[in-house]
Amino acid sequence: MLHMVRLVLKAGLTGLPSRGKSSLAVRMAQYRKMRKPAQPQNWMVDYRERYIPFSKEQLVNTLLKDFHSSSHTERVSFLAFVSEADSSLLHRYHSVLEQLKALYEPINPDQDTLQESSLLDADRLMKEQEVLDRLEPLLDQANFNSLSEDTLAYALAVNHPYDEVKVSVNLEQYEYMRFWALGERIGPLRVMTTLQTRSSFFGTSPRIPEERHYFKRVVVAARTKNAHLVLKCFKDIPLEGLEQLLPAVRVRTSVLYRTLLNGMLIVSGLAVFVNVGMVVLTDLKIGTASLLLFFAAFMAFRAWKVFGQRRNVHALELVHMLYYRSTSNNSELLASLILRAQEEHVKEVILAHSFLQQQRYLQENTDSKTVEHLRQDVQEWLHLRSGLHIVFCAERACKHLKELRVGVQAPP
Repeated sequence: MLHMVRLVLKAGLTGLPSRGKSSLAVRMAQYRKMRKPAQPQNWMVDYRERYIPFSKEQLVNTLLKDFHSSSHTERVSFLAFVSEADSSLLHRYHSVLEQLKALYEPINPDQDTLQESSLLDADRLMKEQEVLDRLEPLLDQANFNSLSEDTLAYALAVNHPYDEVKVSVNLEQYEYMRFWALGERIGPLRVMTTLQTRSSFFGTSPRIPEERHYFKRVVVAARTKNAHLVLKCFKDIPLEGLEQLLPAVRVRTSVLYRTLLNGMLIVSGLAVFVNVGMVVLTDLKIGTASLLLFFAAFMAFRAWKVFGQRRNVHALELVHMLYYRSTSNNSELLASLILRAQEEHVKEVILAHSFLQQQRYLQENTDSKTVEHLRQDVQEWLHLRSGLHIVFCAERACKHLKELRVGVQAPP
């Protein structure tokens, strides 16, 4: 049964997003052949920033100053609408949270209550698929972007020169992996690290952050074989560092660093052999073969210790980074996603209400031309206020605004 479920999941017939390992491996090989790719192919098409980078309170205060400050009556009316929107959405999203928690409880790895019965691996896979199906529209309402296979291939294949810690991912270990992200930024990103300085040839120098792509929030859903679904959210994650968020990764040493370490060990070993080995051969009359064998064993042991220590330092740095950037896990993540989706929902409705009032359009009868004008006006205003290019979902905002109006006017 488990084999049949895995075949169905790979075919993508049950709704669980499929990660074709062969196509992903091919895309990774293509990126490795490229010379210093800066971003995934078709990045501007695949990723559309929809996250509104203001809290609800900030948005309400700014809209009050810009559009609703002409009279006290208008100000009171706008604040009353915001209060109505808040109260009407509170019960709806609380109901969604209760349903999602009930669906997730049988597969919750952090469950602290008595477990009724243990699930088979095939049943657990199907339950996880149902949870991810319910999470998909919720993440969309929270204005997360589902990262494409091409973006994932870029993240797994390309290493940023600033990242000292590098990991290797074995695709055969995973049943599936999914990433969602919001808040793309380009700027300096300070790495939480146990190594506060970067060593150089002339000593140590401060770690100077470089301009790079990163996300304010990243949600990961991954499952290794014979394990369980891992749901985690992280903050301030670089585009080239997505693979570090996966479970069951291995810290690896780069080819350049291995070459440098091996060169230093060989040079120092030859110096010791020339200065000490010749004396030992002359004074103690030890055979050349025995001395060479002892020297080779000593160098192998020394190289193993050096690489082991370096790998431990990188592993500690990775754990340190994930410790400070992890925001929520598993069942707690569901609650935080509900709150984020609710806030994005309210912000979109408030923006649509304010701008439609300014345009003097009937909010119950918004045609395609009105919706397009609304999108352009809101996007220009958001760009003016934040300096970011944000795509406003005008159709969804108008739909939610109509539902809110009907819900407020309808009898209980």
